[in-house]
Parts: sequence; structure tokens; C-alpha cells
Amino acid sequence: MSIPPVGVFTLIVGILCLISGYRATAIAFGVMTIFGGAAAVMIGGAGIQPGHLFVGFLALATLSYREKMKVALNALAFPQPAFWLLCLLTYGVLAGFFAPRLWAETMNIIPLGSSEYPETGGAVPLGPVSSNLTQAIYNTANIVTFVMIVAMGSTMAGFRAATGTVLAFSSANLLFGIADLVTYGTPIQELFSYIRNAPYAFHDEAIVAGVKRVVGSWPEASTFAGVSLGVVGFAGTMRICGRYSKLTGFLFLLTSIMVIRSTSSAGLFGLPVCLAILYMTCFFRCGGRSGTRISGGIVLFAPIILVLVGMMIVMNEDLFRQLYAYFDLLLFSKANSASGIERGMWNAYGWSNFINSYGLGVGLGTSRTSSFIIALLSNVGIPGVIFFGLFFMSAFYTRRGTPRTFDSDVRLAGRNGCLCLLIGASVSGSTVDTGLLFFVMAGLATAVPAEERETSFAPVPAHA
Repeated sequence: MSIPPVGVFTLIVGILCLISGYRATAIAFGVMTIFGGAAAVMIGGAGIQPGHLFVGFLALATLSYREKMKVALNALAFPQPAFWLLCLLTYGVLAGFFAPRLWAETMNIIPLGSSEYPETGGAVPLGPVSSNLTQAIYNTANIVTFVMIVAMGSTMAGFRAATGTVLAFSSANLLFGIADLVTYGTPIQELFSYIRNAPYAFHDEAIVAGVKRVVGSWPEASTFAGVSLGVVGFAGTMRICGRYSKLTGFLFLLTSIMVIRSTSSAGLFGLPVCLAILYMTCFFRCGGRSGTRISGGIVLFAPIILVLVGMMIVMNEDLFRQLYAYFDLLLFSKANSASGIERGMWNAYGWSNFINSYGLGVGLGTSRTSSFIIALLSNVGIPGVIFFGLFFMSAFYTRRGTPRTFDSDVRLAGRNGCLCLLIGASVSGSTVDTGLLFFVMAGLATAVPAEERETSFAPVPAHA
């Protein structure tokens, strides 16, 4: 085991945050979560990301309060959302240990991690892989994160701190995306090597249609675009609800632009769907005394603007041809590209693993796919799909709190952010792990802070 410089930095920040309290820890955790291409700890050929290492500091800071520890323990009880996550993890780990050994060499897989066979980038016979361990660690960290955010959000002060976690992540993700773009081709770009030290295949210098793909602090553009869709959903909803309007409006606008600029097909496909979710949020938000002016304006004028822009593009033949060629390269003909064929092969093997395992799956972290849905089926099978479905329904579709208050608006933003993350993951997600950001926002969507009368967090007036 070794600890690279980014790991030392993570440990130092974690210790300082423990001294400062859980609010500072929550903000730092949001920033640490963006380092998806870094390894804070190296264990053989596997790496633990800074965000997952920092989960330990988040837990220590949160559980130092007795009342929050009680909430955390209650969050794991049946039939709370975390209980179903625990069932999913337990089944996945057991399947990850037994399935590759019981069905060894009876089928081929696209291994997620390193196996006993030479790495060719193609299929190998089923057997244990290194990612059985790392995915178990990552998904354990996901559950701990979810439970800690629920516990932290049991008070209004903690709920605001957890909201700050997402805003810190969103700001840092945008900053690193811009930095990656403007420093390309300069010596400054070498500094990114400190946060791109994980044992992954990086595609940080890929160029499409003559422009560099934006990857930020992540291994590739599709990952950057995928997590940015979650920011679009969260920040866009917060702006619609009139919460932290200047900051969330800025984050929503620039992050949407960066998703387009990333040239990721997953981002270009997912962004219109996310905007449609936000439009429906505006539709249901625009009425009543607490409806905001911006939501009513979007409902009325967005369709008109969309039609006018479409007409302008169609009437300008040169512009239409340029846009069509661009989207044809990234979307319409994606399935015929080398990347599209490879990802299609991953999904084909993943579906075959699901069928050949009689619907039980080949184990958590065993098989690589190019869709979160196929990853669920191939890795944890029907039982895993049921557990995740029960978690999803209990976390996002159980009525909580008073509508259109601050905490209710943040819960709505958390739900929309998670939906947008799942949209991106359904197009390009390679594992069952949906990421720490998903579980932070899911925790916000589930948490109900104790009643505190604060005028600054009353329902937003209609003119906001």
C-alpha cells in the first residue's frame, strides 16, 4: 500500500476539517469528491479515490454528535432507503465472491478490473477481478455517505451544510473543467498529473471535431458530462425555486455550456432530457403564492424561444449543415464509430452475463458495461434491480416536510439532480456505482431537518 501526494493532501485537509467542525468537513468533502481520476491510496493495482477516503472524516465529524448518531442508526432500519442499499451491497458482495468462482470460465466477461488473464481490452473468461474489492469499498462508502448526509440533515444547520456540499462540488467541478480547457497545450496542464494518477485509462487529450474534449478532474469527457448533468439538475432546480439565485443560476448556465463543450454524446443526449425535467418543475412550480416569476416566464416563453431558434437554424442552410454534421458525428453516427462499437460490445457481453447467470448476476464489480441499467442486470441481477428500485422509490417518492419551504426546495433539487445523474449513467455508466454526488443529493432528498423558525428560509415570494 502506498499514499501518493494527493492522498497526503487529503489526510491533512481531513484532520484540519475535524478540528474545524462538520460544516467545514461537509464543504471539503464536496470538493474532494470531484477528484474522480485520482488515487489517494494505492492497494496493489487498485486505487481509492480522495472522496472515498474523505468519507471517513465526514463520518467522524457527523457521528461526534450523539443525536446525529441516533439518526444515522435509524436510517439503516427497515424499511428506510439505506436499508435497501445495505441489502444491495450485501447481495452484490456475496455474488462477487461466489459467482466468479462457481461459474468460472463458463462465460466470457468484459472485466471491470484486472483479472488473471492478460489485459487485451476485450473479453476474458469469467473469474475474480480486482474490482470486486474496489467496487465493494466504493459502494460501502456510498452507503456511509448517504447515511451521514441524512444524519447531518436532521438539523437545519446541518441541512444547510449538506446543501453546501453539493454547491462546493458544483463550483469545483466547473472550475476544473474551465482550467482543463484553458490550460490545454501549456506547461500548466502538467499539474493535472497529480490528480490523474489512478490506474485508469485516461482520455484527457482527445480531440473531436477539431476541439479538445473537456474532462476536468475526471478520466474522460463522458464522466465529466455525466456528473455535470447532476449539477444542471440540482442548480437549475434551486434557481427555479429562488434559492441562492445568483450562485445557482451561474452554476446552471456555465455547467450547461460545459456539458455541450465536452463533446460527450452522453452529455448531448442527456442535457435536453434534463432541461425537460426542469421545465416540468417550472410547470408545477409556477402557480400559487410561492410560485416564482422565473418559473412562470420559462413555462410561457421557453417553447416560443425554442421554436424561433429552430426556425432560424432551418432557414440558414449553412448553419443547419454545420450543426447536423456536428451532431451526426457525436450522436447520430455514434453507434458506427470505434467507441460506439466497443461500448455496444460491452453491453452485449453484459446482457449475456445476465442471461447466462440465470438472472442472478456475476457479482458486484465483475463486468464492465456502457449503461448503468445493463450494469445492474449483469452484476447484481434481478435481486439487485429490486433492491435499487426499493431504495429509489423510498428515497424519492415518499412525501416529506412542508411544500415550498427551503428544505422542501432542496429536497426537490436533490431528487432532480439524482434523476439527471441516472440519465447520464444510463447512457454511458460502466458500473453499478453511481458516484458519491448521487448519494449526497439522495441524502438531501431524504433528510428532514427539525423545525426551526427562520424567516430567511420561509417560502419564496412570487416575485423572486
